[in-house]
Amino acid sequence: MEKKIFWMVFTVLGLAADFTLPLWWGIAATIPILIFSWWVAYRSEWFG
Repeated sequence: MEKKIFWMVFTVLGLAADFTLPLWWGIAATIPILIFSWWVAYRSEWFG
């Protein structure tokens, strides 16, 4: 379940960043989005 939540959050936020930010800002935003997605799926205990 956590894996599915991780990829869903990462994909949605990544696409939002790619479409709303300029190219290099979208690429740079990938690392914080990755960390946030990991936290939501595995550490927040919202889905556990």
